[in-house]
Amino acid sequence: MSNIIYLGYYFKVQPLQPAVEILIAQLGYAGFESFVETEQGVTAYIQKEEWKDGILDDIQILNSDEFQISFSSEEIEQTNWNEEWEKNFNPIIVDDTCSVRAPFHEKPDTEFDIIIEPKMSFGTGHHETTHMMIQHILKNDFEGKSVLDMGCGTGVLAILAEMKGAKPLEAIDYDNWCYLNSLENVERNNGKHITVLEGDASLLPGRHYDIVIANINRNILLNDIETYVNTLNTNGLLFLSGFYKEDIPVIEAECKKHNLKHIETFERNKWVALKFQN
Repeated sequence: MSNIIYLGYYFKVQPLQPAVEILIAQLGYAGFESFVETEQGVTAYIQKEEWKDGILDDIQILNSDEFQISFSSEEIEQTNWNEEWEKNFNPIIVDDTCSVRAPFHEKPDTEFDIIIEPKMSFGTGHHETTHMMIQHILKNDFEGKSVLDMGCGTGVLAILAEMKGAKPLEAIDYDNWCYLNSLENVERNNGKHITVLEGDASLLPGRHYDIVIANINRNILLNDIETYVNTLNTNGLLFLSGFYKEDIPVIEAECKKHNLKHIETFERNKWVALKFQN
């Protein structure tokens, strides 16, 4: 990876929340692949070869009257990502039960302790969607359940599901960096029953699970919900996140078309995570 050139965009945001979370989500859709939250806003990175003119044209929050957002950018050589996120990555604890931390953090007194080195992958637990999916996993029975973690990012959700007794598990992400990072994190957390795959929903036909977890984004979910449903065993559970509260009706409508019942909703700073059952 040493020859890869990156562009760094430095955003100053007022007020910080929920603008920073929305900005990160929209930049992620545009192709930015790593984010470091700062005291003034967020720094976003994209590979130079992925950059194109007008890449910020569809970042709607930049045109919002609710927030003041300015930015500068520069070309940078591949940096020491571990050092960068080590400066900014603080451990989190979800519902006093599950901790997500880096190897250099002190071990907290929680039932589930997940050690993550996210590098440039999405899913440290800090984002609302990951946080809420962790809450769903904590609240539900995973003992002996077969599980799919779709769009696994760092693999954190699959790792927690296995800690809660799930097996076997598959974690899938189309991004090569996420695939490699998930492999590392599964090994780091002594995962025994998680198979990590590189790819998208085209891998799923013929596979079957008791539980599907998909924390991606609205458009991909709407396109792939039917495929997820076709993999679900009887009385299977589908957990969806990666979208806003106002997206619930369209997500619900698509799920209803495939005979899924909406069971529960978590909401956090306008983001939501939904539980469905067939």
